[in-house]
Amino acid sequence: MMHEGMQQLLVALGGGTGAVARYLTGKIIMRLYPSPRIPVSMLTVNIAGSIGLGLLMGHLHEEPELYGNLPFLLVGIGFLGAFTTFSTFSMEAVQLLREGSVKKAALYILLSVLGAMIGFILGFGLMSLLHI
Repeated sequence: MMHEGMQQLLVALGGGTGAVARYLTGKIIMRLYPSPRIPVSMLTVNIAGSIGLGLLMGHLHEEPELYGNLPFLLVGIGFLGAFTTFSTFSMEAVQLLREGSVKKAALYILLSVLGAMIGFILGFGLMSLLHI
């Protein structure tokens, strides 16, 4: 079992990297789509992160102790935990509702939740099929 301090360092390293990756990805997407109908930056980030976590969990699904596993701590909790963001998703959905854009908010919520779940399932299934 890895020392607790090392586990925390791995999570922090992954988290810092994931937060910067989310920021840069958002900037790139906003440059490509400056006036989207729905918040595509967080939608993209959250679905991509869910696919990534599905891939990781598909690879690690038989691990007996995830919280002692280096890739899970660094990538799963750290990087992907900071890369994806439920709080920003919630804020953007509420902003759409406050603007009176009920249909846009509903579409954003539906695409975010279903997209993230389907992304995770696809990532997990792919890794399980490949047995990597």
